Amino acid sequence: MIRLSLPEYQFKIERSADGKLYVFDVIRKKNILLTPEEWVRQNFIRFMNEAHNIPYSRMVLEKDLLLNGQKKRIDVLVYNSAGKPFAIVECKAATVKIAQGTFDQAARYNMVFQVPYLIVTNGMEHFYSRINHEEKSFSFLKDFPALEK
Repeated sequence: MIRLSLPEYQFKIERSADGKLYVFDVIRKKNILLTPEEWVRQNFIRFMNEAHNIPYSRMVLEKDLLLNGQKKRIDVLVYNSAGKPFAIVECKAATVKIAQGTFDQAARYNMVFQVPYLIVTNGMEHFYSRINHEEKSFSFLKDFPALEK
């Protein structure tokens, strides 16, 4: 898999009989097809856990939501220690350029969860933003946000 701009982590990767690669997901506790987007997601959840001390128990992967009558899925939803949604992480494959549409997608998902932070990553670039719901504004952050209690 492609080298990302994240620390290097070790993963349990297996090849199936038909030649497909699977990565063991420590959150879902099963092997997941290793697509380019999944590679970014797996690396980013390790980054949140190891570099920012966010327990895996506070991360939910591929969280379903209903938006305007359509079923959607958030790549990663992070909860704070009080059990409230803290951040939405939208992951794209490393070869996908982050564009306005990616931010719009995360913002639409946030209409449901009202988290204070949106994170967009393709594994090469990482964008962190703080959402002020009262003022209906947002600002970009230089670094990963500190997990609020």
